[in-house]
Amino acid sequence: MFRLIHISDLHLGPLPAARLRDLASKRILGYVNWRRNRSQAFGDDVEAALIAAIAAERPDHIAVTGDLVNIALTGEYATAFAFLGLLGAGDVVSAIPGNHDAYVPGAARRARKAWAAYMTADAGEADNWPYVRRRGDVAIVGASSAVASGPFMATGTFSEKQEERLAMVLDKLGRAGLCRVVLIHHPPVKGATAWHKRLSGASRFRKVIARFGAELILHGHTHRPTRLSVPGPQGDVPVIGVPAATQRPGGKHPAAGFNLFDIDRTEAGFLIRHRLMQVTAGGVFEQTRAEEIVSGDR
Repeated sequence: MFRLIHISDLHLGPLPAARLRDLASKRILGYVNWRRNRSQAFGDDVEAALIAAIAAERPDHIAVTGDLVNIALTGEYATAFAFLGLLGAGDVVSAIPGNHDAYVPGAARRARKAWAAYMTADAGEADNWPYVRRRGDVAIVGASSAVASGPFMATGTFSEKQEERLAMVLDKLGRAGLCRVVLIHHPPVKGATAWHKRLSGASRFRKVIARFGAELILHGHTHRPTRLSVPGPQGDVPVIGVPAATQRPGGKHPAAGFNLFDIDRTEAGFLIRHRLMQVTAGGVFEQTRAEEIVSGDR
């Protein structure tokens, strides 16, 4: 059995001190939003409980699907790197960036440099998006939808270049008989988000999945524990979201949570047991949903 934990949208705080020139961009909007809303909605207390709850589950691997920071200030990268270190070393934690990690031009590049240990491919694999990490019967495929967008926008992009590489790696990994887990920040399902938060190029992503398939697609961005799907060559492929990882209970969004997947190989494919764990008002993570996902004959 392989145990995979999925978290997203940490929006780690507090924000470091910012100069006026740092805020002379879209950042001023995010800074105001943090001060008015997110600084109260997200908390260090939930962060500490999250780390303890994840450790107690003894995962084989942890997937982080973006938005570790808020407005991509330089000091935020160090905070996020320290958090990733609390989860584990780079070989047991795989991360991808979200739109907040790419908040302004150049930010996505700086995030990948700062978090390189958690965002690079295995030796022998091409080190570009999407990257590939093989862990036993499981292959982690990390795509990036993170691009800088304009004020009041939180869109992402899935490029033609990534489409070509995703097709190649999913075909190769499928032929090798691996359980393919694709990470992307923005949900690739039509209508899954509002227009100003959509994924541009989502049809490219879906076209690749329709042809080559995958066993799981994990995303963040919506701050909600959703179960959607996209067509694959042998039936629908599950597309699973997760609550923001440090959201306090009692707010307008679901309380913090993480997805836990126990993956077993079967004669026909893979059996994946999925549990959603969410924080309670008492600060304890408890199971709130459970289901089985069957990957059929290939």
